Amino acid sequence: MHLYPIIHRSKAWSAILCLAFAAFIFNTTEFVPVGLLPNIAESFGMTISNTGLLITIYAWAVSLLSLPLTILTAKFERRQLLIFLFILFILSHILAGFAWDFYSLLAGRIGIACAHAVFWAITTPLAVRLAPNGKKAQAMGFIVAGTSMATVLGVPLGTMVGQLVGWRMTFLCIGIVAFAVMIGLVYLLPRLPSNNLKSLNSLPSLLARPALIHIYILTAVVITGHFTVYTYITPFMHKVGGFDDKFVVFLLLCIGFCGILGSIIFAKYSEKYPVTIFFVTLFMLMTSLILFSLVSLYSYSAIIICLIWGTAITIFGMLMQSKVIEAAPDATDIATAIYSGIYNIGIGGGALVGGLVIHYLSINEIGYFAGNFVFIALFFFTTFSRKIWISGQKNAQ
Repeated sequence: MHLYPIIHRSKAWSAILCLAFAAFIFNTTEFVPVGLLPNIAESFGMTISNTGLLITIYAWAVSLLSLPLTILTAKFERRQLLIFLFILFILSHILAGFAWDFYSLLAGRIGIACAHAVFWAITTPLAVRLAPNGKKAQAMGFIVAGTSMATVLGVPLGTMVGQLVGWRMTFLCIGIVAFAVMIGLVYLLPRLPSNNLKSLNSLPSLLARPALIHIYILTAVVITGHFTVYTYITPFMHKVGGFDDKFVVFLLLCIGFCGILGSIIFAKYSEKYPVTIFFVTLFMLMTSLILFSLVSLYSYSAIIICLIWGTAITIFGMLMQSKVIEAAPDATDIATAIYSGIYNIGIGGGALVGGLVIHYLSINEIGYFAGNFVFIALFFFTTFSRKIWISGQKNAQ
């Protein structure tokens, strides 16, 4: 049942915008430790590579919990479920902000991961349900924009706050903003009975769809490569490039700003050239990662490579999300939950691979390892996935 006759049009769009801001908050808190790793490591007397486990464990917790928690909460009314997730999210940030050691910080992050695991499985489908007739793609675009703005503004701002007044304050500020967003959702969202019960029965068929399997494989490999470098960009730029904290924040802004550029390119070309845009995107990403160590010796070349990198990873993420919905229109919650889990396997894997490279080799080498992951994905796509990519909608039937 479509909600347009039930909820006023302006209130529906206000609710969608509030969900987009919620997406901004959730993505910000996931990635903000990237800019704060040196600060957290110093406060607990740990090495950078060991502190990187904070990102690995968080991501893998989301991976393990996304599908089970989505199934467990499948019968819950969506508004109440979302409010419960925000309460857990806020309390976990308070614990992280007052963490007395690394393990209490990790406990807070795992609590956030539990909320994250369900949030990303239900948010995009909720926005689509709220949208007036003919506006579903636009509603999904708002959620994607909120996600992208986390890297444009959220991570750089969180990094700045952490560098100025301490990393704990970053987590506490996120909790405060999340509370304000929760109040907005309480007021704006109508009661939304779950429509996901039938999709649970389609889980075996989802895992038999070639289009989805290829999407999941490509996502895991590419995101592992991306986060092999992105997780450690702050210590990398300090040690290899010799840049200060302000320049690192500027680079994070560059990567995030390209989320806007990537969104524009995606909207303009993804439907016209579905194969070409994906091939070019992976080639740009592979090249920027392989050259990362070389170009990061100079400020201007570092900026250019981060602009290319940010554009490519944004387009990749939007392509994957749109293809998941295209391949599983009958079970978007479950397919999205699996996608979120796979994506976070890549995040955790990248943080782990980068940490191992730093520990056993050198931080200078992380770009080469990252580029090899994307090369594998490019080879896999060209050899196996190209035809399925074009006919993904047919395979979803």
